[in-house]
Amino acid sequence: MDKIVYLNGALVPWGEARLSPLDRGFLYGYGLFETMRCYGGRVFRLDRHLARLMHSAERLALAAALDPPELEQAILKTIEANKLSDARIRLTVSAGEGERGLAPPTSGKVTIFVVAEELVLPARIYQEGVGTVIVSLRRNSQSPLSQTKSLNYLDSLIAYSEALAQGADEAIMLNERGFVAEGSTSNIFLGMAGKLLTPSPESGILPGITREAVLELAHAVGIEVVEGEIPPSDLLQADEVFLTSSVREIVPVVRVDGNVIGSGRPGEMTIKLMAAYKELVRKELSEAC
Repeated sequence: MDKIVYLNGALVPWGEARLSPLDRGFLYGYGLFETMRCYGGRVFRLDRHLARLMHSAERLALAAALDPPELEQAILKTIEANKLSDARIRLTVSAGEGERGLAPPTSGKVTIFVVAEELVLPARIYQEGVGTVIVSLRRNSQSPLSQTKSLNYLDSLIAYSEALAQGADEAIMLNERGFVAEGSTSNIFLGMAGKLLTPSPESGILPGITREAVLELAHAVGIEVVEGEIPPSDLLQADEVFLTSSVREIVPVVRVDGNVIGSGRPGEMTIKLMAAYKELVRKELSEAC
């Protein structure tokens, strides 16, 4: 059966969804997106995803055309229409069709598109961990796009392609000053001497929703957290490393540039936070019922 998507107020079969060839998201990458995870038909921290989207929409002069309750309903209707339980959700908002050229949009009309797909993740990434490489592409910490989940995603695509070409599962990008920034689709954490280190927002990262939850959990269980500038040499000296993202949650890293991290297995702190994160999801979603 054809998947159902949400497009500008209507649920339509995937094959019938149509976007204007003059949509500014398509022409210029003028838009935003959020990727979320659905558990048992409910989206974890949907309010935080929408808050981040609206914050970025203010920068792009799109916020006035967006209504968070409407976006929430669009997401929930798409999940229900596809009869999904555990799923990956993508909400895309673009500036829509407008006048040609680079002038800001004036019509007040945006394109809203929601896709929901069944989620299946390989167990090995959690049990065995993944390999990463530091790629050549640098994240520009001075760019306003570094903290905006925009449709201008080419940096991440190039970085991920470079990592795959080297046989790795994920890319690690440094910023223009040579400090660790983030993965192509993930935030990064290091465990060193009992402390949890992670690049600060000023390092040029996108502040992830899962990153935020992990910081909360670390404080709750008494793990000292240090946000700041992290030299790449710390990756190799770390006792453990892990990545966070809304879809994959917490993923252990066991290799960086072919070098084994710690014992070469998921670390103690990582395993503890993985379990705590799953419990947080269960607790928050059960309370939302």
